[in-house]
Amino acid sequence: MTVLLADDLGHLVPWAGPPRRIVSLVPSLSEALAVTVPERLAGVTDWCTHPPGLDLPRVRGTKNPDRAAIAALRPDLVVANQEENRRLDVDRLRAAGVPVWVTAIESVDQALDSLRRLFAEVLSVGEPDWLRVAAAEWSRPVTWARRTVAVPIWRDPWMVVGPRTFTGDLLARLGLDNVFDTGADRYPRVDLDEVRADLVLLPDEPYVFTPDDGPEAFPGRRTVLVPGRQLTWYGPSLATAREELLDLLVE
Repeated sequence: MTVLLADDLGHLVPWAGPPRRIVSLVPSLSEALAVTVPERLAGVTDWCTHPPGLDLPRVRGTKNPDRAAIAALRPDLVVANQEENRRLDVDRLRAAGVPVWVTAIESVDQALDSLRRLFAEVLSVGEPDWLRVAAAEWSRPVTWARRTVAVPIWRDPWMVVGPRTFTGDLLARLGLDNVFDTGADRYPRVDLDEVRADLVLLPDEPYVFTPDDGPEAFPGRRTVLVPGRQLTWYGPSLATAREELLDLLVE
């Protein structure tokens, strides 16, 4: 019997039983699926880099997926994300008869809840161990003094993490107050003289900041290069990201 399950945006997705062939259009979800139900993952994007050695058919990028290649893999579910994937692609896949489950994540709690629903309600495998560990880790308080932070994600033009973002909530749980945590734009463009923070974190994605490309723009401020996966991914990396980030940040 087919029933309807509502994804994170409330769209009703037909469900006749746990999907067995899944195409993931989100790197975080690809890692989560590959670690938890590897036998069900049938295809991923070119940007899906974890776990290392992931050897599956590629369906191009998150913003330009090859819909014909996806259909050829005969998935009974495609997983996508409201922020990372285009609504146009989601709508056209659905119009072609491919069920699509869309996640919407703007906080750590939303990430944990969304992942629980995906694995328990959709995949019927219960809550993975790594997800339980992640929930426990991110509920722990920090013990160092709070400080202000800015997180550029691009340069020329400079863009930063703004309000109502998963990364912003993750920073707050690390004891860091995002100086750009107000306004309408979730990833605003800024001038360098607006970056008035105690600490500047420079991730390696989407822009690849390096020791020679990024820190020089913030003289007199402490800058820390961090793996973007620890700041923006909400799969199994959440189980270790808190400790790994604090090791980098606490002097």
